[in-house]
Amino acid sequence: MSGRIKLVLASGSPRRLQLLAQIGVEPDRLLPLAVDETPGKKELPRNLAKRLAREKAETAVAALKGEEALAGALIVAADTVVSVGRRILPKAELIEEAAGCLRLLSGRSHRVYTAVSLVTAKGQFRQRLVETRVRFKRLSREDMESYLASGEWRGKAGGYAIQGIAGAFAMKIVGSYSNVVGLPLYETMAMLLGEGYPLHFNWLSRG
Repeated sequence: MSGRIKLVLASGSPRRLQLLAQIGVEPDRLLPLAVDETPGKKELPRNLAKRLAREKAETAVAALKGEEALAGALIVAADTVVSVGRRILPKAELIEEAAGCLRLLSGRSHRVYTAVSLVTAKGQFRQRLVETRVRFKRLSREDMESYLASGEWRGKAGGYAIQGIAGAFAMKIVGSYSNVVGLPLYETMAMLLGEGYPLHFNWLSRG
């Protein structure tokens, strides 16, 4: 391993990559992972986010075994879960799923949980869970039909992307905005700095 601390993002999410770029982080490797995201029976939303982030991190560790160039690299994995009460909303792939999410979210508050798992250079696991409350306006039929036609909901937890058109639906956000997008930046930065990642140096090099 070279002297420079390397970083692997265990995700194929363009949103998470963009959020990291916002704070001057460019991963040395993107590692999209497929894990079973089916909630367990009576599993709480916050516990699902934590479990899946940990499983993604563990899967990344296994996938990188034997790669000398990334030995000792930090690994960041995350999972975002949207819920109304204890009800976990799907990552909508079908328009019917997205429509169901919008009907449920319309005119009420929901919670967004993102768990971030960090694997240290010594192979230890660190994790933070962030919760944000979001209140949507009451959606009209035209709101819903037009949003569904946009296709922005596809693959998004809760059937919407706050950084897109659905930002106009959010009347109130209590907590981290970047958490709703998919990666809480304050907590992620704190974890990286705690492991010696040269974030501030990266900022200086932008000048």
